[in-house]
Amino acid sequence: MAGSGSWDGSQSDNSSQFEPGIDNIYEAFICPLTKQVMHNPVTLENGQTFECEAIEKWFQECRDNGRPLSCPITSKELSITDLSPSIALRNTIEEWRARNDALKLDIARQSLYLGNAETNILLALKNVREICRNIRKMRQRVRNPQLVRLITDMLKSSSHEVRYKALQTLQVVVEGDEESKAIVAEGDTVRTIVKFLSQEPSKGREAAVSVLFELSKSEALCEKIGSIRGAIILLVGLTSSKSENVSTVEKADKTLTNLERSEENVRQMATNGRLQPLLAKLLEGSPETKVSMAFYLGVLALNNDVKVIVAQTVGSSLIDLMRTRDMRQREAALGALNNISSFEGSAKVLINTGILPPLIKDLFYVGPNQLPIRLKEVSATILANIVNIGYEFDKVPVGPHHQTLVSEEIVENLLQLTSNTGPEIQGKLLAVLVGLTSCPNSVINVVSAIRNSAAIISLVQFVEIHENDDLRLASIKLLHNISPHMSEELANALRGTVGQLGSLVAIISENTTTITEEQAAAAGLLAELPERDLGLTMRLLREGAFEKIISKIVGIRQGEIRGIRFERTFLEGLVSILARITFALTKETHLAISFCRENNITSHFLDLLQSNSQDNIQMASAIALENLSLESKNLTKIPELPPPNYCVSIFSCLSKPPVVLGICKIHQGICSVRESFCLVEGQAVDKLVDLLDHENEKVVGPALAALSTLLEDGLDVVQGVRLIDEADGITPILNVLLENRTENLRIRAVWMVERILRIEEIAREVGEEQKVTAALVDAFQNADFRTRQIAEKALRHIDKIPNFSGIFTNIG
Repeated sequence: MAGSGSWDGSQSDNSSQFEPGIDNIYEAFICPLTKQVMHNPVTLENGQTFECEAIEKWFQECRDNGRPLSCPITSKELSITDLSPSIALRNTIEEWRARNDALKLDIARQSLYLGNAETNILLALKNVREICRNIRKMRQRVRNPQLVRLITDMLKSSSHEVRYKALQTLQVVVEGDEESKAIVAEGDTVRTIVKFLSQEPSKGREAAVSVLFELSKSEALCEKIGSIRGAIILLVGLTSSKSENVSTVEKADKTLTNLERSEENVRQMATNGRLQPLLAKLLEGSPETKVSMAFYLGVLALNNDVKVIVAQTVGSSLIDLMRTRDMRQREAALGALNNISSFEGSAKVLINTGILPPLIKDLFYVGPNQLPIRLKEVSATILANIVNIGYEFDKVPVGPHHQTLVSEEIVENLLQLTSNTGPEIQGKLLAVLVGLTSCPNSVINVVSAIRNSAAIISLVQFVEIHENDDLRLASIKLLHNISPHMSEELANALRGTVGQLGSLVAIISENTTTITEEQAAAAGLLAELPERDLGLTMRLLREGAFEKIISKIVGIRQGEIRGIRFERTFLEGLVSILARITFALTKETHLAISFCRENNITSHFLDLLQSNSQDNIQMASAIALENLSLESKNLTKIPELPPPNYCVSIFSCLSKPPVVLGICKIHQGICSVRESFCLVEGQAVDKLVDLLDHENEKVVGPALAALSTLLEDGLDVVQGVRLIDEADGITPILNVLLENRTENLRIRAVWMVERILRIEEIAREVGEEQKVTAALVDAFQNADFRTRQIAEKALRHIDKIPNFSGIFTNIG
């Protein structure tokens, strides 16, 4: 037949491939061009019938080849090319096809049982897919519940291939058919499909996602899918997978988009890292939906990066909810803001979005529609989260008159609110003050407000709280922060009360192997109190505080007590507290000296002196050693000489000076580390000299001061210089003078250099050092009056100023 060879056969219909039991086909159903059963038969003027698409293509080929339009069967030219639909034939064919498909489905159904051969099952599934596609072309549905159930049974097959083809078939069957979807939703079929998301090979996972995507188009099934344990987390995982094919990822994403119609699914997605749907509903949902999403956002675990994204996306909406008069909306917003405000990045976003003014208003406002205490506690928690990021709050207005968070009026209101509320909110408000006092720019304002409102006594009383650990911790941290600025007031408050000082000591000495933040803060607080406050020191001594502190120091040094975060600050505080006992030696000789002797306190500080990279500990230890050493000359035991015998008493020429062993070169008596705190006996000189090269002048100063105690009036200064020289200490002392890092260091260095230069051979050697001479001349010209006197004396030792040219009198 002319032209028939040009047909490409792309339109196929496997219904013409007869199978046993299939209804007979009529020749009139077959298109002469395609040799397939027709879908849309049309008739030419000569009565010949063809598939519409096929004859139109034939006519187009005639035109392309310059031939007249003709009938493909008769080859006769057509005078009229109109195509008349053969409606009766099309209806007959559709009836036949429906009958034929039903028969074929029945045959396939008979093959769908798990005991059948795999090849038979696969063939049956293939036929079902093809038939369903044909039926869908006719805009009909497969109304065969039994068949749907048989296909779902194939998901239980032990064969990956059968399960895969069953999933493919199921997708075709349920597409656009709500009844079939409802049947699939029966029993555990959806659960089985979800299980395939993680247990099947790649093509099986893709097929499972495709079925879930079709099912998720039904709003009634969205909650069913979401309720299956693991469904949403597996789908979310697929959307972010780098190993899955693009089709699987896209369908998983579309499935989740469909599931968003259920609020519970949205909450599950947020829990599993897909937060955008929740945020979208919070922005665009109904008022009730917004509240629901905000409540859930308040309890959702979020990492810090996500908190920033949430603050940027819905921070403004949450603040708007917080401003409403609806208490439920405000509660939901506060919970969400509390959750996202706990990270510095998100807190800054909220500050810039304007959270502080309504937050402060909610805290302080009293009247109609005021927040209940439980929500004021949440507001205080948010404020505490925000202020602890170290922001410049003195530049952010929070009140109607441009007050800032550190304005005295605002701080006083916070203090007043702290006094008039319960423990839970008190702890949060104190945490706010802790944050404000942690910033150098705002601590002075807070201190001023505390002074003006006489709040120090009430703040100190929180130290005794035993029922609320968070409240007690916040109060101790606050007192620690303000202690450098209010040390006298704090000392008076603690000294004048019964239990607070003991409570702090009890916290510090708590019998634990792990150092807590509270212990570190309590130790830091006591360490900041005036070191020369004798009354406070004696209270601590009588309450046994120093023995407990020594025990803690030893435990930390021996590794029995640990705490990575707070160990350093805790130990620094302990050493500083222990050092204060050395300031009481001259005033309370008996008790303080007895304690230092009994506990061999000098040895402890000598050991601590070698705490490398711990400047504050070395500084406090050197200060303590200076105080101890100053007392040595009063504690050294002067040996009793034996009385002369009879002959010597008569003939003095026969006398010899008695020899006493063990005499200290410096103190000219019997010394020891324990009994007289002697630095020489403790071999401290080398250790102190090593610290003179320290980069921190706060360590160098105390080390120099401790060494200077060996050159005090009333001691053997020459022997003291010799000891320092033997420890190679002369050059480091001269370097301190030359570096001139601080005025206090220069004053101390000039004093020591003058005494060192009393040794003639050292003076000769140093006199040749022009830099030393220049440094002494500079001190002679520019230092304070006393230091100028001492510098002049030093210059005389090296013959730079003649002895007869004394400018000053009464040089001491």
